Amino acid sequence: MLKLAVLISGGGSNLKALLDAAADPQFPARIVCVGSDTDAPGLAHAEAAGVPTFVVRPGDSDSREEWGQVLAAAIQEHGVGTGPEPGLVVSAGLMRILPAGFVREFSPHLINTHPALLPLYPGAHAVRDALAAGATETGVTVHIIDEGVDTGPVLRQAAVEVREHDSEEELHERIKRLERPLLVETVREIALGELDLAGLASR
Repeated sequence: MLKLAVLISGGGSNLKALLDAAADPQFPARIVCVGSDTDAPGLAHAEAAGVPTFVVRPGDSDSREEWGQVLAAAIQEHGVGTGPEPGLVVSAGLMRILPAGFVREFSPHLINTHPALLPLYPGAHAVRDALAAGATETGVTVHIIDEGVDTGPVLRQAAVEVREHDSEEELHERIKRLERPLLVETVREIALGELDLAGLASR
């Protein structure tokens, strides 16, 4: 059974999708902790499911790297990233770039969802950037986090049509509808060994 640590910053819709999937005894992964960089409303989803939560605020540390060390320690307390089975850390709406030391600690067992078809439109404003570029198609990517910004190996993608007169909010909502099931299925494939993170990262 793959142990998951999930990191969020906001409402936690991707977290909720993972919690719902993990409630099925046949799902090959379970969420052992949920962490955030702020008092995110999405933590309530974890609390309702009886999953331990923690908040590690960057402002409580003297540097980004120190914040990353504290965050890593909080995750490792729950058995993810330690021992022979590394588990998986899922950035599911964490709105911060993870420090290099944190990435080195957990990658390639560290994944993220991004609202674009990487390598197109990396960064914090992917949906806005796709609209500004006049794209007719964008989508969502699940990828391994490396030390770059949205540069890690792509695991899975799903495409979304950009409609005429789409607003950023409308387009992002359609992307999210695909993002949730894509993340759940990617985690399932990792847990079953159908996606080899170490092998993909070494290419």
